[in-house]
Parts: sequence; C-alpha cells; structure tokens
Amino acid sequence: MTRGAETRAAKRAAKSGVPAPARAVPPSSRQPAAAGPPGATSGLPVGAVMPTVPERVVARIRRHARVLVLPAVLLVVVAGACTYAVGVLEEAWQVTAALAAAAVLVLLGCVLPYLAWLTRRTTITTRRVILRHGVFSRVRRELLNSRGTDVEVRAGWMQAMFGSGDVVIRTGHDRDLVITDAPRAELVQAALQELMDPSSPAAVEHRRASRASSEGDTVAWGGR
Repeated sequence: MTRGAETRAAKRAAKSGVPAPARAVPPSSRQPAAAGPPGATSGLPVGAVMPTVPERVVARIRRHARVLVLPAVLLVVVAGACTYAVGVLEEAWQVTAALAAAAVLVLLGCVLPYLAWLTRRTTITTRRVILRHGVFSRVRRELLNSRGTDVEVRAGWMQAMFGSGDVVIRTGHDRDLVITDAPRAELVQAALQELMDPSSPAAVEHRRASRASSEGDTVAWGGR
C-alpha cells in the first residue's frame, strides 16, 4: 500500500468512525528479543550458585577423663610432700632442691599428660571423621564417611567398667582409623554406622535438618 492510499484510507475511516487497519511491519524491521547470557536460568539470577548442604558437626570426642585421675593424685601428693619438706628442711639449698624436684614431677606427671589429653580430639561431622593429636608436633588425619566399611568397638575390663572403648573404623586398607578410649563407645559406633550408610533413616533426617538449619555449627545427633 502506497503512502497516498494510506492517507485516503485514514480520511475515510475518520469520516465513517471505523478505525483504520493496522499497518503491517516487515519482519526485517522487528526488534529482536533481548537474550540473556549463556547458562542463565529464569529462576536464578545471573551468577547465582545452587545452595549446598553445609557440613555439620555431630560430635567432638576426647579420651575418657579417667586417664587424668593419676596425674591429679600425683599433684596432690607432690603438693603435700613439698609443703612438708619446706617446713622440715633447714638448709636453703635443700629447700631449693625440693622445690625443683616438685616442679619437675608436676611438669612431667601432671602438665604433659593433661596437655596430651586436651590436644587429642576427634571430630565427627556429617561428611568425615577428623583426628587431631600431638603436643609439640600436630598430627591431623581425616577419613570420609563414605570410605568407611565397618565399625567395631574394642574394650578391656577397665574400659568396660566406665563404658568406654576403642572405636575402630575399617577402611578396607591396611591402616584403620582408631578413636582411642572414646566415652560411650557403643553410641559412637551406632552414630558412625548411620553416617556411613546414606540410605539410613537417621542420615536422611539429619540431612533434612541440616538443610533447614541456617545458624550454628553443631547439630545434635538423634534422640537416643
């Protein structure tokens, strides 16, 4: 349709009150739709990362505290003996020697065992088991829960009296991971077995709770 014909059609439409037909736009002149960057989705903003389930701490374990009984008894005995020696001895060098001997006994028999107990810690999370130990040289060992094949508890008569035991995690290799003298060893064993089995109801419920929780770094395990 030419420009003159369009003008005459518009005038006739104005006189008759009927709207003029819309002008067809050639395909070549249409504006293309704005295309987003490759890989962008309609539901997520550009550069967004899909949320992942955070790693949660299930338990922190130290060796049973009964190993500190002897250092505590030694500390009481050394303190009493040192006090008696200072009151009885008359020579200054004798008092100095008694104090030095007491300090060495306390350092070797009380302080070092306590530091060894304090620095040896096992952390169990929803993904792995982390073992740390060492006073002067730190040693760290990790094992993914998916690598464990079996868990067993070894307990001597003394450990059985206090409900503790050595929790051995089988890995299918020559070297296993051992949690030494863990308190409530049977409960630790049950929790590890559930964590190593991703299809168990407890593990599924724990992952659901991890997704729903947004604060804190510790999730209590089960209701046992």
